Amino acid sequence: MKKIKIIGGGLAGPEAALQAAKFDCDVDLYEMRPHRSTEAHQTSDFAELVCSNSLKSESENTAPWLLKQEMRRAGSILLAEADATAVPAGHALAVDRELFSKRVADRIAAEPRITVHREEVTHLDENDADTLTILASGPLTSPALAAELQRLTGSDHLAFYDSISPIVDATTIDMDKVYFAARYDKGTADYINCPFTKEEYETFLDALTTAENVESKDWEKFPVDGTASKLQYFEGCLPIEETARRGRDTLRFGPMKPVGLTDPKTGRWPYAVVQLRQENLRADSYNIVGFQNHLKYGEQARVLRLIPGLERATFLRYGQIHRNTYIHAPSLLTETLQLKAHPRIMIAGQLSGVEGYTESIASGMLAGRYAAALAHGNTLTPAPRASANGSLTHYITHAETKKFQPANITFDLLPPLEVELRKKMRDKKERHKLQCERALAAWDEWLGAIH
Repeated sequence: MKKIKIIGGGLAGPEAALQAAKFDCDVDLYEMRPHRSTEAHQTSDFAELVCSNSLKSESENTAPWLLKQEMRRAGSILLAEADATAVPAGHALAVDRELFSKRVADRIAAEPRITVHREEVTHLDENDADTLTILASGPLTSPALAAELQRLTGSDHLAFYDSISPIVDATTIDMDKVYFAARYDKGTADYINCPFTKEEYETFLDALTTAENVESKDWEKFPVDGTASKLQYFEGCLPIEETARRGRDTLRFGPMKPVGLTDPKTGRWPYAVVQLRQENLRADSYNIVGFQNHLKYGEQARVLRLIPGLERATFLRYGQIHRNTYIHAPSLLTETLQLKAHPRIMIAGQLSGVEGYTESIASGMLAGRYAAALAHGNTLTPAPRASANGSLTHYITHAETKKFQPANITFDLLPPLEVELRKKMRDKKERHKLQCERALAAWDEWLGAIH
């Protein structure tokens, strides 16, 4: 039976390793940290959540909920650990990131079929007939390994620039100026809301849009092949200052949207609002939702302290930027995540073109299952197109090649309902419910067929 080699200890790699081991395969799991770190990681832990601590919505019949429901039914191990380490976050699944990483590490250590190697992989052997390789090294793949992947694919990498939100010491928040609320009072009031008047918002906006950015580092300017490039931000995760420069009201209709967040002191919605989300079970720190940025640290302290309630805030972590690398999946990958030219090598996680924590874990889950099936000599059956997992994979492998960007799971990726049904079902929630029912039915049928 073929051995499975997995490169990357983020989210996709450990999930793939644990899935393959569950199906009686021996796995070598490689992680280069701590011997070689990256521009964004702060630890050498498995499953470190670099940006926020949220795995998105748990509201029934939403696209993120659907993806997670499919993963739960398939026995995703990292998602089970996320559920076990959840912290209050309203309708979202957010985790205590330290405890989450520890539990994932414990699961890996307890699995006798997984051997961990703390070393950098710099060579990919496409001719090794006895080994299946899952490359899940993430958006911060080392230059040497990225060059190897470029050699194999014969194509340039694409890169966008992703950002990390600041984290605030909870004891330094002025609780007299903020309030807990859930949007439209739905669910539990788990978010701290910092309300702005029009004057406060205008002052904040002026400071934000004129603040000094961090100078671009060499690793930001140059992709793997050494040619210069400008920063190319991912539209789904723009730095807050970039969003603000698109118009005076852009933030009020985006990350600072006050709709449904009634201030108990006034009985009205504020002019704008900044939300803080709990970071861990101790509730001693909060991240500023949607406030990823590329400002100098001193500028961040000055600007962010203009947020009502954060005038004397201590920042445990400032926002920062990092390069995200991903392959051109539509031209390179099959629907079973194999390189078309080298089918013994699979790509999983953000390197494949999926975007987001949950999506990365889902990609690793599929890759681990596919690799295990190949190791046992079984025929691969890709996840069904009607499912959220299948639709996400279908997007990255069939997207229009000239406009390909990483994707989160959305209903736009799922097969649309028939025209007559869409005309008959005018309520979007009802249409989404039907799409979820169809997706879960297709997913359950697929799971039953491959077991």
